[in-house]
Amino acid sequence: MIALLQRVSQAQLCIAGQTHCAIERGVVALIGVERTDTAQQAERLAQRILAYRLFADAQERMNLSLHDLNAGLMLVPQFTLAADTRKGHRPSFTPAAPSEQGQALFTHLLHTAQAQHQPVVSGVFGADMQVHLINDGPVTFWLQVQARDTQG
Repeated sequence: MIALLQRVSQAQLCIAGQTHCAIERGVVALIGVERTDTAQQAERLAQRILAYRLFADAQERMNLSLHDLNAGLMLVPQFTLAADTRKGHRPSFTPAAPSEQGQALFTHLLHTAQAQHQPVVSGVFGADMQVHLINDGPVTFWLQVQARDTQG
């Protein structure tokens, strides 16, 4: 599973011109699901997102996580993150999970994160969404959890 994390001072997600959800200071995580992804990978990705140190401490070092600050998390399903862009000028979505699998794993990730942290909000799988955010820094990180990352 893939997460593109963006540290934000605020973010809002709209669907059909209406605000669906919003957070203040926190992280917007764009989530890509690949066909080989599992529930264990979703759980590990949730742990990594919540514990990842993206926020500055008193010494201006990135030592604080969402958990440390009780900051907001917005999860946004984005199947295009799983695209194969290695050749040509048009992405291939062959690596992306089929819709049913992608939705199930995104929902599992969402519920796992919500069980461990609040506030956690999310976009709607398959919806046409507009995400408005102020990227703080900017600070952006790519996290990817593969099957080998979940083995004991």
